[in-house]
Amino acid sequence: MPSRIVVDTNVFTAAVLSPAGANRAVLRACFATKARPLMGAALFHEYEGLLARPGLMKKSPLSPSERGHLFEAFLSVCEWVRIYYLWRPNLPDEDDNHLVELALAGGADAIVTRNVRDVRHGELAFPDLQILTPAQFLKSI
Repeated sequence: MPSRIVVDTNVFTAAVLSPAGANRAVLRACFATKARPLMGAALFHEYEGLLARPGLMKKSPLSPSERGHLFEAFLSVCEWVRIYYLWRPNLPDEDDNHLVELALAGGADAIVTRNVRDVRHGELAFPDLQILTPAQFLKSI
């Protein structure tokens, strides 16, 4: 059974900006059904917002249309999860709390992020939930 993961937007963004590396390999693992990415409303809107930022995306080798198709393909392998209970883990960056809530609601094995330090340091601890860099995640599958 593939790992259930939450892919932070910083991993997807890095994959869009660079054609090589662990970030892109995480997406490939999702497309190859080696991992089952979870998606929720807050994460979806965060993805949309980042992909619409022209200043950030000007470094991407992909055209806006290609980025849109990649995002749609990614969504096609995601499992939509509704969050009915807010845990409020009180992470250093309040905007990252939704990642933990999505992971818990969807029974994720891990959150894959390039911002491990902040996501690991909430006031609430969830010992069964791994917080992994893309490289660490790839070693685990």
